Amino acid sequence: MNNSVLVVGSIAYDSVTTPSGIREHALGGSATYFSISASYFNQVSIVAVIGDDFLKKDLDLISRKGINTVDLQKVPGKTFRWKGSYNFGDLNQRETISTDLNVFADFKPILSTINQNVSCVFLANIDPELQLDVLEQMMIKPDISLLDSMNYWIDTKFESLEKVLKKINILILDVNEIKEFTSKTSVEEATKKIQETYGVEFIVVKNGEHGSTLWSNGLQFNAPPFKVTKIIDPTGAGDSFAGGFTGYLTKSGKIDLQTMKKAMIYGNTMGSFAVETFSIDRLLDLTNEEIENRAKNIMAKSSL
Repeated sequence: MNNSVLVVGSIAYDSVTTPSGIREHALGGSATYFSISASYFNQVSIVAVIGDDFLKKDLDLISRKGINTVDLQKVPGKTFRWKGSYNFGDLNQRETISTDLNVFADFKPILSTINQNVSCVFLANIDPELQLDVLEQMMIKPDISLLDSMNYWIDTKFESLEKVLKKINILILDVNEIKEFTSKTSVEEATKKIQETYGVEFIVVKNGEHGSTLWSNGLQFNAPPFKVTKIIDPTGAGDSFAGGFTGYLTKSGKIDLQTMKKAMIYGNTMGSFAVETFSIDRLLDLTNEEIENRAKNIMAKSSL
């Protein structure tokens, strides 16, 4: 079995407006943030699609981080583009101005033999039917299968999402998403329903600047946030969290509760770095010392 991490998701060009300014056509997408974040801990393979307008410097950047691009498809057309703005009074409030799927609209993941044998798969926030297709292409069942999703898929592809849930062991959603998915008003009730209905072993609930919470069979662990002095761009925070979480988890080689708790700390660590600049800028040149120092800061405030 190949011990690297496989991520299937989007690569995009984002145009973002926040109280700190405007960034046009910046490299983004769930697979981008995740893979760069996770690359600090483990080898990552990326499954995504780009258009023929995708810049060579951006492809070189991905490769420079040691990310395997053997299953990155390049096809005629334009790369996925997203434009959005963040509420000047509340950065948790995001308005999507435009979404141009372009080549991503016809994306069909195709896994090479090496990626059909990985021990960990992260299914980023894409159509549940594509997520299911990826799992069905695996030659062996991965030790760790993680799923991220969003309200749009909960509203439009609920039954497909249910099928994926039955095949994974770690679910990552934010507070509002998990409540909507289960029609429950409390996170505790929501996590209990998902574990009882679908058999998901671990559930990670993201709560923005308030940190994140791990739930498993009634047990709860709150991973506190790192207080960022100034949030510049929250766009990739969740995917960067997932990258740090998954990267640490797979690097450790264990899936016990204590390791999961530490993975939460590293998830919060990487998510906090991501919001300090526009796009992926802050994630590109981190040192191990910076990552460890911030993780220790968060750990000191936790119950670990």
